[in-house]
Amino acid sequence: MNIRLIAFDLDGTLLNSAKTISPRTRAVLERAAAKGALLVPATGRVHENIPEEVLSLPATRYIIAINGAEVYDSEKKEILYRAELGKEESLQVFRYMDGIPAIYGWYQDGLGWMPRSFYEHLEDYSYAPWLLENMKKVYTPVDSLEEALGKLEGGPQKLQLYFHDLEARKKYLDEIPRRYPQYAISSSLENNIEINAALATKGEALAFLCRHLGLKQEESIAFGDGTNDISMIRQAGTGVAMGNAAPEVMSAADQVTSANDEDGLAMVLEACGF
Repeated sequence: MNIRLIAFDLDGTLLNSAKTISPRTRAVLERAAAKGALLVPATGRVHENIPEEVLSLPATRYIIAINGAEVYDSEKKEILYRAELGKEESLQVFRYMDGIPAIYGWYQDGLGWMPRSFYEHLEDYSYAPWLLENMKKVYTPVDSLEEALGKLEGGPQKLQLYFHDLEARKKYLDEIPRRYPQYAISSSLENNIEINAALATKGEALAFLCRHLGLKQEESIAFGDGTNDISMIRQAGTGVAMGNAAPEVMSAADQVTSANDEDGLAMVLEACGF
């Protein structure tokens, strides 16, 4: 197997429960980079919110961000690929989301935005301290959703719901895809639902990046655990689900490795000769 590109989700995949990269995983990625492999973080996060520990890995020039709504060249500080929602259609979705028992925010122009009335209640919708810290860091509170949406240059890159009631989340994970079949609906956290444009998936972004770099599909391997990773796992030459992955992710993968807390990513790459 000639692997030239290694794509990996962050939370639940590359990062362990302490939100760090284990020494074993870092070592194998450094060996892979030394052999010429490109390391590509593929995340639901905006590129500016990727931990420095991840960016410090060698050969991490390219980033798949916001579930594939953006492919970012960190060396040239340039967006190579973007897939966004329209502003007017987003407003219609926001009106629907107002009737859902959850708070919501959105990513636009590589930054996070949230109505202030929701931002003031983040603590009630964060199931872990790291998530609360991350949400406070990413989102800027706004007084007028319509005004903020209109002033920003590009269209929304992702709409995101956060639930306190997980049974309600389960209900809307079924309902939203039926109501909006034209969008890519996924989840990367145990209490969220994410809405992207149809072409804003990690799989589409990975396919673009391989074409951009002149790589064959079979020269890529991808790792993930959330439903927002399924398209990437299917697109890659080899798709690997973590042992802690959602059942749908495991079903889509070519192989299943150990969990993120058990160095599952490192185990596969070591078996590949890195």
